[in-house]
Amino acid sequence: MSQLNNVIDFTERLKARKENSKTSNNSAMTEVVDISEKRQEMLSQERRDVKRTILTEFIGAFVIVPQVGLVKVAIYDISETGIAVDLDTKYGRFLNGEEIALRVYLNHKTYFPFYVKITNVRDIDDEGVVRHGANFVPDSLNEQALSHFVKFIETVSASLETDMGDVMVSNLNK
Repeated sequence: MSQLNNVIDFTERLKARKENSKTSNNSAMTEVVDISEKRQEMLSQERRDVKRTILTEFIGAFVIVPQVGLVKVAIYDISETGIAVDLDTKYGRFLNGEEIALRVYLNHKTYFPFYVKITNVRDIDDEGVVRHGANFVPDSLNEQALSHFVKFIETVSASLETDMGDVMVSNLNK
């Protein structure tokens, strides 16, 4: 079964235009630009080797902040190798290389803990948070559960929909 190709090849048209422009003095002709090279360049500059799932307020997560206790963080994204969380600036920041304990809550009482090592820290001024990128600590607490959790999040987030209040319940009065 052949697949449809959505890429338009302008190569022949470019050759014809170049030949036409040699024989014609029509200055009103526009130039056709081949963007495939630029697209390839952009794709090759992709930094990440793993698929990321972008999350915002999807699931509850907390971090243990020394001298403060358990503090809510927003999971920004997650992949098979790591996680990025946003911590409110009033709680400070963790340092690169620091190992911290995180908890992911599945409801208000049930959670599973795991450890991460901070690899990237940056301020997101317009949101009032510090984004911490971290790698999961290998061979640590709940490594297998964490792997399954990431796969679950990736699978579920691919088919999430936003409730716009369009679903009505009928037959309530019967």
